[in-house]
Amino acid sequence: MPPIASAVLRLAGAGLLAAVVPGAAAAFELSLPLACTPGIDCVVQHYFDRDAGDDHRDYRCGHQTYDGHDGVDIRIPDLRAMEAGVAVLAAAPGTVRATRDGMPDVDYAEDPDAVKDRECGNGIMVDHDGGWATQYCHMKKGSIAVREGDRVETGTPLGEVGLSGMTEIPHLHFTVYRDDVEVDPFALDPDGDDPACTFAGDAGTGIWSPAAEAALPYRPAFVLNAGFAGAPVEMADIEAGGVALPTPTSPALVFYGRAIGLEAGDAQYIVILAPDGSVFSESAVDPVDRPKAQYFAFTGRKLRADAWPSGTWTGRYSVIRDGMEVAAREATFEMPE
Repeated sequence: MPPIASAVLRLAGAGLLAAVVPGAAAAFELSLPLACTPGIDCVVQHYFDRDAGDDHRDYRCGHQTYDGHDGVDIRIPDLRAMEAGVAVLAAAPGTVRATRDGMPDVDYAEDPDAVKDRECGNGIMVDHDGGWATQYCHMKKGSIAVREGDRVETGTPLGEVGLSGMTEIPHLHFTVYRDDVEVDPFALDPDGDDPACTFAGDAGTGIWSPAAEAALPYRPAFVLNAGFAGAPVEMADIEAGGVALPTPTSPALVFYGRAIGLEAGDAQYIVILAPDGSVFSESAVDPVDRPKAQYFAFTGRKLRADAWPSGTWTGRYSVIRDGMEVAAREATFEMPE
């Protein structure tokens, strides 16, 4: 599938996309801009694009970004989580420069002209000391909680994650500016042999607080959703949230998983264990032919008896890279009698 895009509208005169601003020495620190637990109910979908040409690479030389992406996308599991409300937080103390609200939470990916010059959707720009600024995009309609000129502190609620502007998924597009130039908060100054990337073990190149840095480790891939269902599922069902669980007489019993950050050659493996511990169903999905922003698969069987066996069913969805499991999620389901 094509990359999940989230173009940004600068709410007030920021500069054009630049590669890297040298010189990380600055007393500026960012906290996590969402009220969530990364790896549990939120995850980085796309990093800053470090490649200055037509290719795309994140700060670890992977493909968890797309060409020209100038920020960090932190996504939540599905639309149900968005409706419940996930707070967007000020990442550092500052003053609100500009806000916008009133745009609907609608997927405009197929009609980009509908949000031309408003790709950020509902959003906020905050100025910080020392020439720094942060921008928060795709926020929920009616959720903006601050006004231009307001003083905010680290952790001040700004609004909620939404689906406004040029986006297909509920997430926060978070952009950091230094002197009106977009910079990568994970690595201001790249190290290593490749000037476009930084590598494991390089310290001090990012501007996240220690707590935020610990919460945002680089993941080679991530399983965003996994669970049981009483019928085959589609991507839209997973994105909506609340997939119907099986019942004793459901027409099928399946286990599904959705992963993000797949690289070319990654395979997927799904297995269901029946209450007696035997393998009920398993599937090995052929390796993908190119990097995928997200992908899903499921396995299962149709009902051939009067009812499904009662007890604890277990499912596991895995992403396999170079023969090793790099991401997985397991879930259980208690089938009533």
